[in-house]
Amino acid sequence: MPRLAVYALVVCLLAVAAAVVSFVEGSVLIGVVWVLLAGLSSNMTWYYIRRARAAGPDTPATNCLGRG
Repeated sequence: MPRLAVYALVVCLLAVAAAVVSFVEGSVLIGVVWVLLAGLSSNMTWYYIRRARAAGPDTPATNCLGRG
């Protein structure tokens, strides 16, 4: 999995956790913002995964700037 996809997935999981905490504490507006951020980062994760698959196994998109 490409490094940017991993980072986007971590952001997605943290945003979901923050949304749950916000909703539990009663802050609906901030919770909605966290949900939107989770959706955006989820889409970014899928984008980077699909881009890496389309690029092939031996390209810079999968081995981080061609250094690996």
